[in-house]
Amino acid sequence: MTPAVEHRDAAGGGTAAGTMRQPVTEAEASRTVISTEEINNTITRPGSVKINVQGAFIVDPDTSTPAVGTATSSHGNGRGSPTHHETSDIRLPNHTAVVSHIAVDIGGSLIKLVYFSREVHSMEPGGRLNFQIFETDRIDDCVEFMKHLRDNQLALNGSKPGELCVMATGGGAYKFYDKIRDALGVDVLREDEMECLIIGLDFFITEIPREVFTYSETDPMHFVTPRERIYPYLLVNIGSGVSILKVDGPRSYQRVGGTSLGGGTLWGLLSLLTGAQNFDEMLEQAGHGDNANVDMLVGDIYGTDYGKIGLKSTTIASSFGKVFRKKSLAEAAAAAHKGQPNEKAGPIELGFTESDISRSLLYAVSNNIGQIAYLQSQIHNVSDIYFGGSFIRGHRQTMNTLSYGLKFWSKGEKQAYFLRHEGYLGAVGAFLKRQPKNWGRRNSLEGMEEMLELRKSGKVKEALAL
Repeated sequence: MTPAVEHRDAAGGGTAAGTMRQPVTEAEASRTVISTEEINNTITRPGSVKINVQGAFIVDPDTSTPAVGTATSSHGNGRGSPTHHETSDIRLPNHTAVVSHIAVDIGGSLIKLVYFSREVHSMEPGGRLNFQIFETDRIDDCVEFMKHLRDNQLALNGSKPGELCVMATGGGAYKFYDKIRDALGVDVLREDEMECLIIGLDFFITEIPREVFTYSETDPMHFVTPRERIYPYLLVNIGSGVSILKVDGPRSYQRVGGTSLGGGTLWGLLSLLTGAQNFDEMLEQAGHGDNANVDMLVGDIYGTDYGKIGLKSTTIASSFGKVFRKKSLAEAAAAAHKGQPNEKAGPIELGFTESDISRSLLYAVSNNIGQIAYLQSQIHNVSDIYFGGSFIRGHRQTMNTLSYGLKFWSKGEKQAYFLRHEGYLGAVGAFLKRQPKNWGRRNSLEGMEEMLELRKSGKVKEALAL
């Protein structure tokens, strides 16, 4: 990884789109005219929201103070589990402009919500980005929470309650459009899902320290230094299904593949096979399971490693490959004891638990995604692969499976990257697409359109001289 002196866009010029990290010099502060290049950048690149990220940092859980309007654990944000990291707020100590919008990414299984809040009881300036998650089946809970944000907006960021706007992306932005608009009585702006994913990921890669990391069993969370050149890369977004995007620049991307076997597959099958009530419980179960009780391993077939082709004895040869045989043996044993005197009928001992099943299926889905991601990276000659989406949830076994598999298949030539806010790429991208009044590096975008028209008509020099 090569440290970056400054963040640049795809063309190699200027600071990262829509952000302000470097301190303003005295000369810049006294400048009263705006260059035509700046006018062009502002007008012709909509979605490049200007946000002051100077000094931004992820709030550590032990020092985090809930902001006004923070949701309770009833719908949660992935916090408190020993098997995966928390989704922490992001502190923006130097952002002082008014923010009067919230963003939601409504997927097939989960809703991800992002909003900015002032810390009204704090003497410190700025505020923070807050992150919440809801199950899509509980859309009413999410709407109620957004009502709470609307009603408390004056306390949150000092804007008028009537100014609230909802930026929505994902399939649910269309499915629940009328429901949200009618319930809140505010504008709902729908944004393209794939573009929001890229905007959100680029923001996290270039602007938030200690956000992106690599994972291995020996170094579970190795944070990487922001790089000057981040393109091209693959984004493997794992939600209910999986989409794989090849990204060549902020507005240059294409969907190159995917699979229907994603988080929804794991959730659905485990809801049938186990008693887990939600996705977090399923991940908890997987953390305590042993897939060797369910999966057929290379060692079960060869008795040892298959070194000639590089397979360890613990490599999975067949997911759920032991289940049929174990089930048949258990049923036969139960039948043999059934006719014996003084024998009481009891549950059949299968030799594996729900936790073993959870771990096996988690590995099956993760291995499949990792294999497809590797093949796409080979086809498109890309070395950097970012994994996002709420399927991951910072779950160690999932990340280890994806990272190890990618390194194994590529012989170490390709790298898997993960994010602490992996499930919120689309929501953050939608959040950044909004350009409210007085949100900007120079505090206002007013007059920009007129200046651009003057430039086109050849009168810009006269205007700038005024």
